[in-house]
Amino acid sequence: MRWCALGCAALPAIILAVHAQRIAAHQPNAVSQPEKPYVVLVSLNGFRFDYPKKFGATHLLALAARGASAPDGMIPAYPSQTAPDLYTIVTGLYPGHHGIVAEDFYDPARRQLYRSRDPKTADDGSWYGGVPLWSLMRQQGVPSAALSWPGSQAKIAGERPSYSVPDGDGRVSDAQRIDRIITWLRLPASRRPHFIAVSLADVERAARSSGPDSRQAAAAARHLDLLLGTLERDLEAMHLPVDLVIVSDQGMASVGGDWIDLDSYAPLGGFITAGASLYAPSEAAANAAYQKLKAADARFMVYRRANVPAQLHFNGNPREGDPVIVARGPYAIRALSASAANSHPAKGESGFDPFLMPEMRGIFCAEGPDIRRGVTLQPFESVNIYPLIAEILGLKTPPSDGNVNILSGILNSSAAR
Repeated sequence: MRWCALGCAALPAIILAVHAQRIAAHQPNAVSQPEKPYVVLVSLNGFRFDYPKKFGATHLLALAARGASAPDGMIPAYPSQTAPDLYTIVTGLYPGHHGIVAEDFYDPARRQLYRSRDPKTADDGSWYGGVPLWSLMRQQGVPSAALSWPGSQAKIAGERPSYSVPDGDGRVSDAQRIDRIITWLRLPASRRPHFIAVSLADVERAARSSGPDSRQAAAAARHLDLLLGTLERDLEAMHLPVDLVIVSDQGMASVGGDWIDLDSYAPLGGFITAGASLYAPSEAAANAAYQKLKAADARFMVYRRANVPAQLHFNGNPREGDPVIVARGPYAIRALSASAANSHPAKGESGFDPFLMPEMRGIFCAEGPDIRRGVTLQPFESVNIYPLIAEILGLKTPPSDGNVNILSGILNSSAAR
């Protein structure tokens, strides 16, 4: 670890990261696995597709040039928020299918609220559908690892990652998260994880608090780019067959105006709400709210859940609410004006329709022994990362919404396992 560079003030967090590591029951690599490659999946949360050029992220640009990339971005699942889309990336399922439909939502069947920042719900595997890559690896006899990734502290599909670090409060810095990747890869071959998923949060924080085009966001992006350069050098020095896949959960847009309060257009008494999601006490109440809201404001569209446009894949899960509000631009919408009376919207926000707003697109680039050099892709949906990584690692996958053929062209012929 880079102790001197991080400084003494970081020592408590480093100690926390080291000693709080969760290690699942020991499971050595299956006999056939040590010959296979390693995949390190890193999400740069909130890193918009145009940031590498806009902010001069030279390491990312060089990595993209050496490997495969999508210069015009990767399309996140709707809603384009961290918890839903990061979990989509590791399951290959749209949020309506894996169940994490927003950062916060209500489950009418359970009669409970899920909050992505509350360990009581975020670490409870019963909320999560699908089989995330780390659980799939464990099921097939291979160690895996994850850090700061939604669901990585929960037991899902009967498994947890072999190695993980609790970080619900964000005290483990991005630099420490990068260090943890190298620490895991330095384990003996019999215990070394062949899949590692880590998300980094500093750019998203800066873009939300100061705006996605701010100097603070630019500084955070360049700092993160330097960390990635260090990661690349460390990986190269290890002489392991590592495929490095860099993504982001979504982009970021500048918010226009103050809050739009849905209860100023329709009476929502008796509704349960979470953000802009509405959970009606009855079908009659749902239809009444829909009739009031559908022509209330040109800044958003309102749908009965079954009629949400098919391309959003957000029309079949009761956790999505009903009626469903879809912003027509970068507007901050909430159900209840009293929910945060003295607050103002963040300067940068996500969660919007990625087909309507290109600012929601994240990044994609990949480099390694299994990745062809100099390949550029048109924008594609994030559900396709799951079958790509499974193909590299030779994993048998359950059905998903992704299609292995979408990204198979970036693989060398030897990558088919």
